[in-house]
Amino acid sequence: MPRLMKAAVFVEPGRIVLDERPIPDIGPLDALVRITTTTICGTDVHIMKGEYPVQPGLIIGHEPVGVIEKLGAAVQGYREGQRVIAGAITPSGHSNACLAGVGAQDGAGTAHGWKPIGGWKFGNTIDGCQAEYVRVPDAMANLAPVPDGLTDEEVLMCPDIMSTGFGGAQRGRIQIGDTVAVFAQGPIGLCATLGARLMGATTIIGVETVEARARVAQQLGADHIVDFRKEDPVDAIMKLTRGRGVDVAIEALGTQATFEAALRALRPGGTLSSLGVYSRDLSIPLGAFAAGLGDHTIATTLCPGGKERMRRLMAVIASGRADLKPLVTHRFKLDQIEQAYDLFANQRDGVLKVAITP
Repeated sequence: MPRLMKAAVFVEPGRIVLDERPIPDIGPLDALVRITTTTICGTDVHIMKGEYPVQPGLIIGHEPVGVIEKLGAAVQGYREGQRVIAGAITPSGHSNACLAGVGAQDGAGTAHGWKPIGGWKFGNTIDGCQAEYVRVPDAMANLAPVPDGLTDEEVLMCPDIMSTGFGGAQRGRIQIGDTVAVFAQGPIGLCATLGARLMGATTIIGVETVEARARVAQQLGADHIVDFRKEDPVDAIMKLTRGRGVDVAIEALGTQATFEAALRALRPGGTLSSLGVYSRDLSIPLGAFAAGLGDHTIATTLCPGGKERMRRLMAVIASGRADLKPLVTHRFKLDQIEQAYDLFANQRDGVLKVAITP
């Protein structure tokens, strides 16, 4: 095995570059995974722009598909050469947060066992996956074998956007027969639309202005598309619901405008399920919030991780109930990662997700 590997490294705001780094060492509970496919996330773009702080020199990326290269001495139940994925969130499995079912807020190593966003380690607090190899911590809690017959691109969405989008639908507690609005049909919003359909929503309204994304949203379950550049989305949603509002509004962009519109579109007692990564303070409009007396619920979600979550998502794909291959619109080699960032960050050429291979 070579001693050095290629990796996408955060240098400073505005700069993620391809560099060489040592192949990671692993501890007894870790696994070394050789990356066969990965991708770029909107959160990586927030990092590149300096809107989410990480340490300079960190390898970026949190969506790995690969093959086990080496196992830690204490890892059981896996074999070298096995195809696996790991979630973008890699909970330890043993902290108080994990044992309470909130692994994304994993506080392993803290006195009380909780840490905000503590489960997000790849490309945040440890080196990530946009590289030839990655160290997966707590491998027995996080490595999920890929079923035979599923390709890398079929499972590429599981580590993050499928888990996040579905998580938004689940945190919204969608019920059979609900009317749901999904604000923004980027990759995560598209997965939220699909998740809403799978959970039983019978009217799904997608808010989007890009025609190609609107078409994919309709393929995945959107019954109506509201183009926010042509009409006020709240007015349009109220017309579609005869003034009632939606049972659940999913915010999948991360701006004040979409958050506020999602809140205004809710019926009394409805749920705003927020998936956006916000880069500044939010304000809550008094009228839309009914002065705090509207029985609204505002729920937030950080991508659920861990091997059981990944197993379930891959089961959805294997069953044929979800086909997210159309979300991969562009393909690059790792050597081209800087060009891939330029395309993805500037949302050119109809890009949804990119596949990065060695």
